Amino acid sequence: MADVLAEYKAVNNIDVYYEFYSNQTADKTFVLLHGFLSSTFTFRHLISLLKKEYQVLSVDLPPFGKSAKCSRYVYSYKNLAQTVIELIETLGLSNIIFVGHSMGGQIVLNILNLRQELADKAILLCSSAYLKRAKLPLILTSYLPYFHRFVKYYFARTGVEKNLQAALYNHSIINDEMIRGYLQPFLQDEIFVALTRMIRDREGDLPADVIKKIETPCLLIWGDHDKSVPLQIGEKLKNDLVNSELVILKETGHALPEERPDEVFQYIKGFLGKFQAVPN
Repeated sequence: MADVLAEYKAVNNIDVYYEFYSNQTADKTFVLLHGFLSSTFTFRHLISLLKKEYQVLSVDLPPFGKSAKCSRYVYSYKNLAQTVIELIETLGLSNIIFVGHSMGGQIVLNILNLRQELADKAILLCSSAYLKRAKLPLILTSYLPYFHRFVKYYFARTGVEKNLQAALYNHSIINDEMIRGYLQPFLQDEIFVALTRMIRDREGDLPADVIKKIETPCLLIWGDHDKSVPLQIGEKLKNDLVNSELVILKETGHALPEERPDEVFQYIKGFLGKFQAVPN
């Protein structure tokens, strides 16, 4: 059984919170990267399955979850990818399989673009892709004093429960534990200051010509009722990633780790034996 180490580590000029489930008999390490407005909490069901057979590193991407919310940190996807790379190297991990959900999938693609040799394979769950940078008026407006209060108001107005309803096909699984888990990181104002900085720093998703150069074997898993990142994005990503396959889950929304952890786990296990790792 895996032992868990939950702690902070200073990497790339910011304190990153992570949970590491060691497993001395495992020959692979899964690195889990969550989506926008989420945290390692979103992977709790998948972790309980993975940790029995593999090592697992689940990371709170700054400024989300328990990781630091620093106004000096650059919240670009490239810098977030570099932060994860430095954490992996600091921990001395190898034989990596990345799992990225939503925005976390885009961070995985950035990692593969920077350091393709780090990964044996990658699993992209309803991955963000092809999004452009924020429009200039919004970026300029973000420099206004107290703009973070407008950001806080926007998220307070939509609410955690409404966001979960939008992300899930099956609303019956929404419970108090789930609502509290997603709400907790947003109870302090620091997150909204950091999100304001992220509006300026986010450079947009990788373009198709860059994605086509990624040779790492990738498994794409999508919900057919995904309203956040529609299935056609997954189909385009499947065409652009030269060594990939796409699995579509019926009657499933965007939040795959919440809604279909068992099915995701089984597809991951099946995928592990299909492709040999790309030679370094």
